[in-house]
Amino acid sequence: MKFYAVKSGRKPGIYRTWEEAKKQVDGFSGAEYKSFDKVTDATEYMNFGKEERDRVMEKDESALNEAANKIIKLNPKSDDYFAYIYTDGGTRNSGAGVKGGSVAPTDKAAWAYLIEWDGKRISNSGGEYGATNNKMEQTGFINALEKLIELGFNEKKLMFRLDSKYVLQPITEGWLEGWKKRGWKKSSGELANVEEWKKIDKLLANFPDAHFEWVKGHANHPGNEFVDGLLNQYMDEEM
Repeated sequence: MKFYAVKSGRKPGIYRTWEEAKKQVDGFSGAEYKSFDKVTDATEYMNFGKEERDRVMEKDESALNEAANKIIKLNPKSDDYFAYIYTDGGTRNSGAGVKGGSVAPTDKAAWAYLIEWDGKRISNSGGEYGATNNKMEQTGFINALEKLIELGFNEKKLMFRLDSKYVLQPITEGWLEGWKKRGWKKSSGELANVEEWKKIDKLLANFPDAHFEWVKGHANHPGNEFVDGLLNQYMDEEM
């Protein structure tokens, strides 16, 4: 059985079915939710107190619903992020006709970002020819960071939601710091896209309260779908 925890949505709580949870997050700006195999993981994600966790652990339908509803009274706004940021990158890799699918100099590549805050949103996109998907993921993130600094949002509490583990893991798992200490090299050797990583490292120093979350790409997440559509629109109309 799956448990769907909606931390930020129309009605925060824990739901037994995706259909019910989807009603709370579909089209809701800044929605925050996850699915879990264990109800205990769902309650931890929701930051339930001991009383609420104990009631959910009873595994009784009415107890679960009561606990889920109670979170609304205890914490009607389940987070206090100032803004949500989505970034994405992609390439239309022709494979260049060689083994390994190398990017050809004529292949289109693009990036996009979306910043949502207080009912407002701002977005942008760009592109270049012959760039890899990974470089575009980095470039979208870099442009979002630069825009946030321009807006004066960099010291706010921010939630970054990316579908790129290539960008996220070096930040959240400490790899970036390790590469930096080794002179921008991996323990196994050379590091690709070094200049982009250096720029990301320098920019992130201006964000004392940045938080990160991975979202699955092409899984009907509104923010992620928006930036994916925006970068593809750029490749279709601007390149």
